[in-house]
Amino acid sequence: MADEAREAMEYDVVIVGAGPAGLSAAIRLKQLDADLQVVVLEKGSEVGAHILSGAVLDPCGLDALIPDWKSRGAPLNVPVKDDNFYVLGEAGKKKVPNFPMPPLMNNHGNYIVSMGNVCRWMAEQAEELGVEIFPGMACSELVYAEDGSVKGVVAGEFGKAPDGTPGPGYEPGMELHGKYVFLGEGVRGSLSKEVIAKYDLSAGKQPQKFGLGMKEIWEIDPAKHREGSVTHTMGWPLGSNAGGGSFIYHLDNNQVYVGFVVHLNYKNPHLYPYMEFQRFKHHPMVAELLKGGKRVAYGARAITEGGYQSMPKMVAPGVALLGCSVGMVNVPRIKGNHNAMLSGKAAAEAAHAALQAGRASDELNDYEADVRDGAIGQDLKKVRNVKPMWSKWGLTAGLALGGLDMWTNTLGFSFFGTLGHGKTDAEATDPEDKHKPIDYPKPDGKLSFDRLTNVSFSFTNHDENQPAHLKLKDPDVPVKVGLATYGGPSARYCPAGVYEFVEKDGKPAFVINFQNCVHCKTCDIKDPAQNITWTTPQGGDGPNYPNM
Repeated sequence: MADEAREAMEYDVVIVGAGPAGLSAAIRLKQLDADLQVVVLEKGSEVGAHILSGAVLDPCGLDALIPDWKSRGAPLNVPVKDDNFYVLGEAGKKKVPNFPMPPLMNNHGNYIVSMGNVCRWMAEQAEELGVEIFPGMACSELVYAEDGSVKGVVAGEFGKAPDGTPGPGYEPGMELHGKYVFLGEGVRGSLSKEVIAKYDLSAGKQPQKFGLGMKEIWEIDPAKHREGSVTHTMGWPLGSNAGGGSFIYHLDNNQVYVGFVVHLNYKNPHLYPYMEFQRFKHHPMVAELLKGGKRVAYGARAITEGGYQSMPKMVAPGVALLGCSVGMVNVPRIKGNHNAMLSGKAAAEAAHAALQAGRASDELNDYEADVRDGAIGQDLKKVRNVKPMWSKWGLTAGLALGGLDMWTNTLGFSFFGTLGHGKTDAEATDPEDKHKPIDYPKPDGKLSFDRLTNVSFSFTNHDENQPAHLKLKDPDVPVKVGLATYGGPSARYCPAGVYEFVEKDGKPAFVINFQNCVHCKTCDIKDPAQNITWTTPQGGDGPNYPNM
């Protein structure tokens, strides 16, 4: 679309994404200088609509940003009371004692939260300080200055017809220009992906690794509810097929978060992560807890798991990557929200100092240094070998060696140095003829559910009269390569049933049901041919998570 059709608005800092990183940056900028012009653009229909996280929150990020968060009514209402870790077999379980675990694994002082509700509260704090927040505004492209720096974003483009041309109600959107642009899009954001590629920010780093996290909220029998209880498991049903595990968090109001993570470096293309999650709920320990309860919400999201050695360079001219756009999850702790908040704060402080000095559109190298050498880097460096150890040596040896390495890192050294990750998750996928298909039990409709029924509990909605936001580089590849060589893994790795192979005129055809998409980005990560690109649909479309 021609640029002249777009109005432009000027800001000091333009922030993409109203997640914990973006909102922390906005709050900190206004704390430092109330006169700064700061805007936050959010693709979800409201703040929190696209936020999905476990989540047990380490409050250190909030402590640094808003020390009086408690008296301001932050929704951190359920302190963790007990921590349980089990290795599951098909029918039994083995409790792993807490005493040999390094101190960093302790959840004492943390809170079971809905990150969606935490972000809604943070948005209120930001608006009180004068931050402009626009939900329902998807940022569809970057705007570059003549010198090659990032100048801003295009937001709010609506009304394209399915073929990509302007429809009858077309709105070209606006350009929002900033002296600095912060990308807090979360995992595998489309603009962040573009910036990383354009400026070669991953040069010399390990490939980024990912997991797929799926989550349901259950209302359970009050007699079985233990507010503040945290349980993690590994082992069954994944076994040697894939790395991953589960979380079960008891929050208030007789509600439980039941979640399941599958590491996306699995080899067997027949693996069906969603069905592994559904099967997990039939383990006696979980089935007993959920029996008589009801599932009230479902969602899914990719998780960055590469850690310290996979973090790309975080700055390029005019732009900084925040939080999960970089990948700041502490994998053994399954926590990244605290680091996302700290990264937003650090980026804000670097931008404020630059603006004070009369700078604009350059590289915020102080932000990069703060992340790598400060609290975030220290948090991630201690656990940097845990994920590669799990991947290389499996559950039992990986747990033992990972525990040892975390202990020695707590003391300031490692026997292992820094281990690499090897292949990307897409490259890790084997051709189908190397593996046997996996027989999954049919969902029973009480504990386990078929995928499309569950997707309705994510309250996902996309206007059908728009171009599909899932783009194929080559429309022939899904059948000729995906189906012929890999057995069509896209029909399984997507937790929302977006992709399917159907018969058309006696031949297989590939169908994209983009209306189902919950914006998890798994396809963009796991597709063996790297033929699927996730882009933003119209603003406001996608899931509408209530309390994820």
